[in-house]
Amino acid sequence: MKQKTHKGTAKRIKVTGKGKLRREQAGKRHLMEAMSSKRRRNLKGTVDVAKADTKRVKRLLGQG
Repeated sequence: MKQKTHKGTAKRIKVTGKGKLRREQAGKRHLMEAMSSKRRRNLKGTVDVAKADTKRVKRLLGQG
């Protein structure tokens, strides 16, 4: 049987052209006014998936 892509993971994590995994940072949905501007600014953009998680995430995405 073919392995299916885990759609919840696929919606959260993108694969770059070189095969790296990028994700959005947590903690940006609400309660922002309690945070300092510096903390909010540092949550911008995407970050790499942790090295310890990449093998598991790639399996969920059907990458190998």
